[in-house]
Amino acid sequence: MSDNLVAKYGDARLPRYTSYPTAPAFSAAVGPDEYVKGLANIGKTGPVSVYLHVPFCRSMCWYCGCHTTITRQDAPVVEYLDVMSQEIELVSFAAGNDVPVKNVHFGGGTPTIMKPQEFTALMAKLRSAFAFEADASVAVEIDPRTLAASMIEVLGENGVDRASLGVQSFDPIVQAAINRMQSFEQTEAAVAGLRSAGVTSINFDLIYGLPKQTVQSCVETVRLAAQLRPERFAVFGYAHIPAFKKHQRLIDEASLPDARQRNEQAEAIAQELEKAGYERIGLDHFALPEDQLAVAAREGRMRRNFQGYTTDDCDSLIGLGASAIGRLPTGYMQNHVPLGLYAERVASGVLPTAKGYLLTEEDKLRGRIIERLMCDFEVDLGRLSRELGFDTGFLVERNERLGELVADGVVTIRDNRIVVSQDTRFMVRAVAAAFDAYFGSLGRTHSKAA
Repeated sequence: MSDNLVAKYGDARLPRYTSYPTAPAFSAAVGPDEYVKGLANIGKTGPVSVYLHVPFCRSMCWYCGCHTTITRQDAPVVEYLDVMSQEIELVSFAAGNDVPVKNVHFGGGTPTIMKPQEFTALMAKLRSAFAFEADASVAVEIDPRTLAASMIEVLGENGVDRASLGVQSFDPIVQAAINRMQSFEQTEAAVAGLRSAGVTSINFDLIYGLPKQTVQSCVETVRLAAQLRPERFAVFGYAHIPAFKKHQRLIDEASLPDARQRNEQAEAIAQELEKAGYERIGLDHFALPEDQLAVAAREGRMRRNFQGYTTDDCDSLIGLGASAIGRLPTGYMQNHVPLGLYAERVASGVLPTAKGYLLTEEDKLRGRIIERLMCDFEVDLGRLSRELGFDTGFLVERNERLGELVADGVVTIRDNRIVVSQDTRFMVRAVAAAFDAYFGSLGRTHSKAA
């Protein structure tokens, strides 16, 4: 593959397409009233998933792109959880207590910043507000550096069966450059504790493209991490957007790898994980062959949502907490980001919806195309036309971005099937963008494609 092709597409700033349309298309014209209407029918469309955002950490990792607040005190967390409990009541009232829940995901921030008794209370609130299915899955994002044994025990007692651990890199030089010192032993202890508590699926997050990172340090990190045999790995490229995340200005830009080096790091990580027995899943995930995600990928059932690649097949997602995004069959709803404004809305008895987006039939079609490209690296437009009763020809005709990708050998089109070439799969976000009606018109900076 030519360096020119890597530079052309690998350096492009593109959405990660965990939704379509992406968040910059959301509008304040869609608010609490639209959310209430959507919630009134949510239980009729099958089981739902629930996402709870806990936007607090004990220290700031300089690479972080999440909405989070640093606190050394417990009081802000306790106050926030109280507000979230009130929001659960508001949502439950609008939706009805009989809404079946199939999946729960705690994200952050650092959800395990909660005290054990607070986590138990929050789970009890959820179970009283919704109708949990008997085999409902509960996932929690975890910082191994602050995970206490008492918290591990409570996670097990409350049915947590999936955990995602932030690792990023085990290279101490890289860790110092991103303000996240984390030993292999800390991670190993967390995994052992979670396994003993009944957590059956563990994911590690790794990042490439970090300051002072090299191909060799990436390989060494994978070799260490693979010893612990997590079921999955999620491997992300660092998104340097200091204009939006001011703490990223603490990172020395001169120490960041260029597009070619980022691609080399990503491929080195992939090759090392494959050698360790993991299957490459979609753009940036890896899983053991027997893992549910690997099985879903092989069978064409994998989905993509705000948590990345997933087996979650629910059509609706209830988002709880500041900045949380929910998804209904009718569209997307996002809560207010500022903690004070979020709390103020909830205290007034109003759903804290700040903005959203109501889907058109064309949006749904484009979203399906983008999701299949991101999951399968190909899409059968003819099949989608038949399923949705929507002619897809207009999406290919006069599509200059798609034509350029074909000319560059990134994709092929044959018998109405669009296929991303094997050696250019890391550019799939550029292919997805060719079907994004809003791309380039919203004035938003995204992460690099590679």
